[in-house]
Amino acid sequence: QVQLVESGGGLAQPGGSLRLSCAASGFTFSSYAMSWVRQVHGKGLEWVSGIYSDGSDTDYADSVKGRFTISRDNAKNTVYLQMNSLKPEDTALYICAKGLRSDYPYIDGVDSWGKGTLVTVSS
Repeated sequence: QVQLVESGGGLAQPGGSLRLSCAASGFTFSSYAMSWVRQVHGKGLEWVSGIYSDGSDTDYADSVKGRFTISRDNAKNTVYLQMNSLKPEDTALYICAKGLRSDYPYIDGVDSWGKGTLVTVSS
């Protein structure tokens, strides 16, 4: 049974940083691409970032490019999202997602989701 458990959310000031983690279990983590998506209260899902199964390639939404960094540790079955220069518009529920393939880390290639961790950016 696939389990994805996010942590690291909380309150940050504009310009601040947070590091999200997603601990995975129930599948061969190193074989699948992983993604982070976010959901603003009352709105749809927005894909944020994705990473290939071996970490060889990453991609980002334009809204976070240059500020967020995705990484993974296959020995620890964990994917991370380092968020710097946070803005109020980054406030959302951040959700970790497992890909269907090793090399397609986008929202239309996901088959499992975590419950998310809430990030609030406010002064």
